[in-house]
Amino acid sequence: MSSPTRSSAKSSAKDRISGVWALKGYKREWLRHDVVAGAALFALLVPAGMAYAQAAGLPPVTGLYATVVPLLVYAIVGPSRILVLGPDSALAPMIAAAIVPLAAGSSEKSVALAGLLAVLIGVIMLAGSALKLGTITGLLSKPIRLGYLNGIALLVALSQLPAFLGIEADGDIWQKLAKVTTGVFTGSVNLPALLLGVGSLALIWIPRLLKWKVPGVLLAVVGSCLATAFLGLNDDVKVTGVLPQGLPMPALGGIGWADAVALLPAAAGIALMAFADTGVLSQTLAAKEGKKVSGNREMAALGAANAATGLLGGFPISGSTSRTPVAVDAGAKSQMTGVVGSVLVLAFMLLAPGVTEYLPSATLAAVVIAAAIALADPAGVKRLLSRSRSESVVMLAAFLGVLTVGVLQGIVVAIVLALLDFVRRAWDPYRTELGSQEGRPGYHDLARHPEGERIPGLLILRFDAPLFFGNGQVLANFVREQLDETSDDISHVVLAAEPITGIDTTALDDLVTLDEWLARHGVDLVFAELKGPVKDKLIRLGTAARFTPDHFYSTVGAAVRALKDEE
Repeated sequence: MSSPTRSSAKSSAKDRISGVWALKGYKREWLRHDVVAGAALFALLVPAGMAYAQAAGLPPVTGLYATVVPLLVYAIVGPSRILVLGPDSALAPMIAAAIVPLAAGSSEKSVALAGLLAVLIGVIMLAGSALKLGTITGLLSKPIRLGYLNGIALLVALSQLPAFLGIEADGDIWQKLAKVTTGVFTGSVNLPALLLGVGSLALIWIPRLLKWKVPGVLLAVVGSCLATAFLGLNDDVKVTGVLPQGLPMPALGGIGWADAVALLPAAAGIALMAFADTGVLSQTLAAKEGKKVSGNREMAALGAANAATGLLGGFPISGSTSRTPVAVDAGAKSQMTGVVGSVLVLAFMLLAPGVTEYLPSATLAAVVIAAAIALADPAGVKRLLSRSRSESVVMLAAFLGVLTVGVLQGIVVAIVLALLDFVRRAWDPYRTELGSQEGRPGYHDLARHPEGERIPGLLILRFDAPLFFGNGQVLANFVREQLDETSDDISHVVLAAEPITGIDTTALDDLVTLDEWLARHGVDLVFAELKGPVKDKLIRLGTAARFTPDHFYSTVGAAVRALKDEE
């Protein structure tokens, strides 16, 4: 009989089995659920893929290539039981910002650059997985993600206004917005396009509000196509047109090493954001089932999907927070759902590419705008503003940075601000004196409990941060100030050191200087609850002769009892 530990290990390993290997345990009764879920997913895959391609400044058909390929690749190598990959509204403006300046107005060059960008992202993620960097997304704190997502939501929605209003507008987002504003005031709005866009938004949102099972996007696409066809609006509004008939094919012609070098910074930034979004979604889904997903394996699978997509005419993709819940709600049991959805998209491309001849660009714009509005989180912004001033500044920096200096640059600025805020808090941490309180065990913060009392002959201090070059002198000054303020005869300073999780050489020098100063004043410095690794570092850095074993106590209480006995 196997031991419980071994059985648990086998179960844990089984939970982590991914992709094609999971098909070995595929149950026949799952197939019906996966087929139904795949069909429901298909209703969103086509319009969403085309719409996000349009938002990225690419031909709509590339959105279908970027839908089919990653779903098939992820079904083979992905670690998550259910996760839908594909084009994403949050990535669209980053892709456009990276490729538009290099494409010089050429649609073919844009497609090639977008494919190269996806390949670079794939390589970066595969390398990151090999180097075990699956936790790097910790750089994207909640305030940064909140500011980024709300900034992206506004940016994406604004970028779709020209198509939504039927106004021709080129250039960056602000140039487009200027042309839209001029068009609105000069009466250049295309009324049929506007009505189709507004009607599409209504058809998208009404099913959500009424909690219908039928996807609103499907209703919007079918309804707008029928309206365009029966009312003969082809010549009055801009339509997607007939899709090229065929399978995803390589489209990397006309690019070189100079393009790769130019795209590399954007690829790194997009890789970070894509993996952050996908990782959060993947872990959330796994947690609902009581399982875990390896961040490094998720990064490798997403990297492989991006590389394959880029090689076959697509563009950068990530996990979809809108289409994945559709698959889950429709009863998906495995990645076979994605396979079914991708096969149906392929069938659509091969058998019915002419359907999009009547699909208005205003409807695709409405799909993107609806996704952008769903992406925004005003409640989260309000909650953070009421909780933390410094984190709110980081959030607003990310939000304004995305809107003004660019998506990637704005995120970098926000990350730098977040790190500076962390350093600021470590530089000037909370510090206090501890004392005893009648009727309560332990030693307590005298600033919060003024009724507490100091232990005669002892000054017990706590410093709530790791010691590094920026705050070693802060600790030394704090100890001196506390000694100057007391009129008691102090023989020992007890440093309650549990919060001190590290020390560098500069802080160590400050500590030694403090100990020398205390010794000249007849006071001994001792440590309570100092963590083993920090104590080991003190010894390794050559202070064993100064801070001998009798300078360390397991708890504050142990230090107090021993030092009182010495008295």
